[in-house]
Amino acid sequence: MELKTLLNIKHSIIMAPMFLVTNTKMILAADKCGISGCLPAHNFRNIAEFRKAIKELKDNCKHSFGVNVIVNRSNFFLKEQMKCILDFQISYIITSLGSPKNIIFECKKNNILVFGDVVDEIHAKKVQDMGGDAVIAVNNQAGGHLGQLSAQVLIPRLKSCVNIPVISAGGVATKAGFDAMMKLGAAGISVGSPFIACLESDVSIHYKNACVNYGAKDIVVTKKISGTPCTVIKTPYVDKIGTKQNVLEAFLNTNKRLKKIAKFFITYKGFSLLKKAAFGANYRQVWVAGESIEYVDKIRPISEIVERLIK
Repeated sequence: MELKTLLNIKHSIIMAPMFLVTNTKMILAADKCGISGCLPAHNFRNIAEFRKAIKELKDNCKHSFGVNVIVNRSNFFLKEQMKCILDFQISYIITSLGSPKNIIFECKKNNILVFGDVVDEIHAKKVQDMGGDAVIAVNNQAGGHLGQLSAQVLIPRLKSCVNIPVISAGGVATKAGFDAMMKLGAAGISVGSPFIACLESDVSIHYKNACVNYGAKDIVVTKKISGTPCTVIKTPYVDKIGTKQNVLEAFLNTNKRLKKIAKFFITYKGFSLLKKAAFGANYRQVWVAGESIEYVDKIRPISEIVERLIK
């Protein structure tokens, strides 16, 4: 089943949930273009703000929109986020960084679809066996946390082992790229990085300009943000601090006793750095993006970015 049928949208495209970047203005603009936007729950400081944003979208979106939730123990607000999602009967959830088992159980009772982020066949099978409705196939060109396999390898592998829709995530910014994913058997695509430099985003002009001025060759993978491989633009500051963890960080990240606590503090420190860089002007320029910024040539409205994907 194609994504447009599953979500009742015009084009089989999800505007991916992006940490710090995606806001309600972007979701509403995407909705007008006939695609579906997905809002990260972790972009809001508290549940009251999250609930207000969901109500705004519920009142104004004509098509389906989704919410992205982090489902591991680092998300202390998951229970409250889920209550809000269930209260407003959101169309679908994309789960990240953990087992979606409990989320799927709750959503099944409320006719809410669940799509699970996966990077290989093992995780895809688990999502299907738990009752998930689709998998987001995160490939090695994705922005932020990425997979290890190319779309050309990953999509056929997942198609051969699960019967639920496979949605491709990573590396697409044009109609040619979109068509290529569909020919591989994808039900649709999830696109993030090309939307960072949109007029509707609230991130700084410096972040947007970086997506215009840098390209695929400037994307590097770092473990310094969360302890997990994550793609960022290789700015002079990133070049200075390096992309590998120091001896202490590496030790803490692999120590069985201290790993969970260490990961929390590393992630908190990394996300604080990202937030300052995303909304302010300072020399600590650490901006998350994927290789598809290669196709970003100017700051555009979302309508033009979508047009480039469908025409």
